[in-house]
Amino acid sequence: MAAEERERARPPAGATATGRPRTRLDQPRAPRRSLLPSYDPEAFGKFSERIARFLGTGRFIVWMTAVIVVWVLWNVFAPRHLRFDSYPFIFLTLMLSLQASYAAPLILLAQNRQDDRDRVNLEQDRKQNERSIADTEYLTREVAALRTGLGEVATRDWIRSELQDLVKELEERRDGGRTHGDEGDGRGR
Repeated sequence: MAAEERERARPPAGATATGRPRTRLDQPRAPRRSLLPSYDPEAFGKFSERIARFLGTGRFIVWMTAVIVVWVLWNVFAPRHLRFDSYPFIFLTLMLSLQASYAAPLILLAQNRQDDRDRVNLEQDRKQNERSIADTEYLTREVAALRTGLGEVATRDWIRSELQDLVKELEERRDGGRTHGDEGDGRGR
C-alpha cells in the first residue's frame, strides 16, 4: 500500500510530463514582453521610401547646396564668437558623412521594397498571362469542335444547293414529260 502512495505522489517521468502548465495549441500565444522598442516595419519602410524619393530630387540638391553655402558663408564671415565651425569645416564634413551614412541604407531599403513590389506584380502578371493562354487554348478547342460539328450539320448553302438540284431535276422531269406527252398527243391526231 505504501509503494502505491509513493508512486502517486511522485511526478510522472518522460518528455511530456513536465511540471509547467500545458499551453493550448488552438490559441495564439500571448505576446512576449521585450525590453527593446518595437516598431512597425511597414511604417518604417514607407517612411524610408518617402526619404529616398526626396533624396532623388532636384529639390534636395538645391536645399543641400543652399544649406552648405549658408554654412560656409556663416563660418567665414560671421563674427568670430558666433562661428561654430572654423575653416577646415570639420563639423560640416561630419554632418555630410552622417547624412550619407543614413541616406544610403534608406535608399537601399526603398529599393528592396520596390523590388518586392515588382516581384509581386510580375508574379501576378505571369499568372494572368497563364490564365489568358489557358482561356485562349480552351476557346480555340471550342471553335475547332464547333467547326467539326458544323461540318456534319446542313448549312444554308448546302440546303440551297440541294434545293436547286431538286428544282432542276423536277424541271427536267416536267420538261421530259411534256415532250413525251406532246409526242403522244401528236401521234394520236
